[in-house]
Amino acid sequence: MSPDHSSDAAAHPFAPLVQTNAAVTESRAVRVTLVAATLLFLVTFLLLPLLIVFTQALAGGIHAYLAALRDHDTLAAIRLTLFTAALAVPLNTVFGIAAAWAIARFEFRGRNLLITLIDLPFSVSPVIAGLVYILIFGSRGWLGPWLSAHDISIVFAWPGIVLATAFVTFPFVARELIPLMQAQGLDEEYAALTLGAPGWRTFWHVTLPNIRWGLLYGVLLCNARAMGEFGAVSVVSGHIRGLTDTVPLQVEILYNDYHFVAAFAVASLLALLAFVTLGLKSFLEWRHGDELAALRGH
Repeated sequence: MSPDHSSDAAAHPFAPLVQTNAAVTESRAVRVTLVAATLLFLVTFLLLPLLIVFTQALAGGIHAYLAALRDHDTLAAIRLTLFTAALAVPLNTVFGIAAAWAIARFEFRGRNLLITLIDLPFSVSPVIAGLVYILIFGSRGWLGPWLSAHDISIVFAWPGIVLATAFVTFPFVARELIPLMQAQGLDEEYAALTLGAPGWRTFWHVTLPNIRWGLLYGVLLCNARAMGEFGAVSVVSGHIRGLTDTVPLQVEILYNDYHFVAAFAVASLLALLAFVTLGLKSFLEWRHGDELAALRGH
């Protein structure tokens, strides 16, 4: 009598997965080639540019590096970048929570349109977004004459920079929370409401603790993009030195003025921000990856 292979498969639930992997396993030469190609790509397009940035930043010595960072215009650009992120990120956090709540908890007319609009900054060039703000708030734009009559400056001032930054960064928090809240379901919230908890208390004590790590993850990515945004900000800033230049714009100005050491010194700040963001992102994935996956239903 032939052995019963079906019982073996039932006893080993991962047997189909093992068979599938065995069927698609490539030869050692192919694996080595793919790994080598991946490493070559990472070295060429990631590690080598970063190495060049820090090498050029320190080419004039540590004193020249620190002097570049202490420059008046550079300090003004750093302050404006931090100020912009401090406004844009909380605004997008509030929007992301509200949008995710509406999409995950309610069925309403225009729901699919709202989801599409949230993805809009991913498909529209930031330069186009900056141009739209110029056409709306510029001196010859739709609202330009009224703004000028009331001595209100939007473009070529910090409000325009904040608006442009908020536009290109608003999807990050929402896109992280929408699937998280959809997978979370409504059972715990219904239980809290049934026990008499008001809406805000239910949100603070039930919903927010369940989405806190996903929220932090989205805020982290939003902040990194806000500080590194170039295209939209370049259009609406006017490049007024010491007033409307952010850190990415200051790098461009210094490089165009042939101050290469100073340009790379300022660029190293953005590179360090990328390292910090990557480190925090990896920590969240390592520390709370299982919790996030469980909430998403993976």
